Amino acid sequence: MEVSTASEQVILSVRESWAALLRLGPGALALNVALSVLVVAMAFGAGLLVRRLLKRGVRAMPGPADAEKTIRTRRVTQVTWAVFETGLVLAAFFALAGIWGFDLLGWLTAGLGQQVVESVLRIAILAVITFAAAELATLLVNRLLGRMASRKAGGVRREAQLNTIGPLLHGVARGVIIIIGAMMILAEIGLEIGPLLAGAGVIGLAIGFGAQTLVKDLLTGIFLVSEDIVAVGDVVEIAGSTGVVEQMTIRTVRLRALDGTLHVLPYGEAQIIHNMTKVFSYHVVELGVSYESNIDQAFDVMAQVVEEMRADPDLGPKILEPLEVMDVSALADSGVVLRARIKTPPGAQWGVGRAFNRRIKAAWDAAGVEIPYPHMHLVMPQAKGAEAAPAAQRGV
Repeated sequence: MEVSTASEQVILSVRESWAALLRLGPGALALNVALSVLVVAMAFGAGLLVRRLLKRGVRAMPGPADAEKTIRTRRVTQVTWAVFETGLVLAAFFALAGIWGFDLLGWLTAGLGQQVVESVLRIAILAVITFAAAELATLLVNRLLGRMASRKAGGVRREAQLNTIGPLLHGVARGVIIIIGAMMILAEIGLEIGPLLAGAGVIGLAIGFGAQTLVKDLLTGIFLVSEDIVAVGDVVEIAGSTGVVEQMTIRTVRLRALDGTLHVLPYGEAQIIHNMTKVFSYHVVELGVSYESNIDQAFDVMAQVVEEMRADPDLGPKILEPLEVMDVSALADSGVVLRARIKTPPGAQWGVGRAFNRRIKAAWDAAGVEIPYPHMHLVMPQAKGAEAAPAAQRGV
């Protein structure tokens, strides 16, 4: 009988294999069961071996042990294990089918089955190559930025700039590679890429007109990075929110506040930026002394405290210049307000300020400089009996 369709071929093959299975004797049946158990055991053992090799490979991957490497290696491990697990399951399935007499390989290597298998394999290979190219691009960008950051020409600020540019380069590279890979997969499926590109251009033009805010955010972010206004690690204030710049994406800047709150702001909100850690910083000292205290002595003690801090091996590198005295800033109700400032590296002003406050309190106490604080005087009213007694004594 002539078989014309693929479905008829599959049905005929299943019937023949089932008939052959029913003709098996006890010995052949036992042998098939033993071979099936052996195939499953070998597949399970191969899976355990590959898992251990993947774990060792992850530990040996280059790069700093940071959160980004953890996420990247986890993603690579999951995809690699998924690919191997799929291949292992398919191999075991075909092996078991061959043991029990089902000729699946014969159908998959001829006619329509062969075409389907070839198409699926090509799509799978393209997907794997796209993923590998995206991860390789990320790794190469990290290695390049790491080498550039290791050079001491730009110092800490250069490293912060590279940490800012890194995620942007990752996003652009991965986006381009994924788009190219997706177009190749669509072409493999049989879709025409030309009309899709033309339609995507029209849709992109419409989105560009409609999403002006998105375009504004993107352009603002490009200028912020290119002009080195903000970098990862800076302490800034944007639109009333203050925090450390934790990450800068293509469209948003993320600030981590002191209490752990994460502020996510689009670049379009960054109209006015207060960067507190650019090039250098100052700790501004505003302390009050009583009107009876010697102001010159108070300033001398402050300068002496700063010099002692500069001699300290821990605090010395954080103070760039001697104390800058800015004289009396106000005559308050309870005392005289003195102003000075200490120049520090970017971001060190808060720690230096806390250390200075602790030391100046002890130094002013030792020097007899009084720090004013509110006083409360209680006036007790006199009793009526106490007022009448003196009057009686005067004979009134």
